[in-house]
Amino acid sequence: MRFIAILILFLPNFLTAISNAQDAHTAKLIEGAKKEASLVWYTSTSVEDITRLFAAFNKRYPFIKTEYFNAGSARLYNRILNESRVGKVFFDLIAVRGVETQQLINGGFLQPYLSPESAAYPQGFKDTKGYWVDYFDAYNILAYNTKLVAKDQAPKSWEDLLDPRWKSKIAMDEEMYSWYAAMTVAWGKERAQRYMKALAKQDIQLRHGQSLIAQLLAAGEFHMGVALAHRIEKMKEQGAPVEWVTTFDPITASLHPIAVAAKALHPNAAKLFIDFVLSKEGQQLVLAIGRTPSRPGIDTKMQAKNLKLFPIPPELGEQYNQYQKEFREIFRQ
Repeated sequence: MRFIAILILFLPNFLTAISNAQDAHTAKLIEGAKKEASLVWYTSTSVEDITRLFAAFNKRYPFIKTEYFNAGSARLYNRILNESRVGKVFFDLIAVRGVETQQLINGGFLQPYLSPESAAYPQGFKDTKGYWVDYFDAYNILAYNTKLVAKDQAPKSWEDLLDPRWKSKIAMDEEMYSWYAAMTVAWGKERAQRYMKALAKQDIQLRHGQSLIAQLLAAGEFHMGVALAHRIEKMKEQGAPVEWVTTFDPITASLHPIAVAAKALHPNAAKLFIDFVLSKEGQQLVLAIGRTPSRPGIDTKMQAKNLKLFPIPPELGEQYNQYQKEFREIFRQ
């Protein structure tokens, strides 16, 4: 009781000290960003999402001119490599897939930045050395067409997909390499290999892209498919006959890390943007544009589902070629 009384007595002062430290941190970044007056973001995020995020950021920091280059993660990684070969650095901020993020760390292209907001993010959704924080997720889930599969007949686990009645009725992206790698880590190689080989015998329908799979699923071309949760949720809101299963274990979460360039020309502006997008306000905006924010307490609807999430570690990029080779050998026989 005495400890609790002391805690109550000093807690307000402690919280005030933290707030003052954060204010001082932000003030210092603003001072530097005013001199830089610019920010360049390389990102695989859609143009629509970039526009909305930058609009909110510019409203708060109108003295920063924001620019971006938008492309796929692999293309952005190669662009950075090519720029470095001629001694150029054009980007301040990068947001690509976890695999490419890890390769950029290994290449010395990123610098650690411990945002004050990162404390709110759980283990697995931020780098232990401070190189990146995940600002939104993409959950790889099993979706089904409600006109073709009744809710009480839908699979409840990954193992249920091995039921003979689902043969030739399941679709999957032909490049689900990160999902395969994550399942291998989560389950162990022996169990994962045994399962994947059994799943491949179900005559899995391979297509290019999870968005395409979701569209074809809604059109009735497949009974079920591995898709992205936020995409299926949006389609449900629009009246599409689709639903997804929340009981699979694990549900792998594709991370979308954001980080600062090691030789950023505008490092203060980049850090301000990271602080903004990781903040409660920034994460509310991420939710509003139809993404799944990684900060706890923001997407309460999704969190209420109590999903058994397994964040895909960017470190898997170290063995990416091997996982890619194994996936192709199993599913493209």
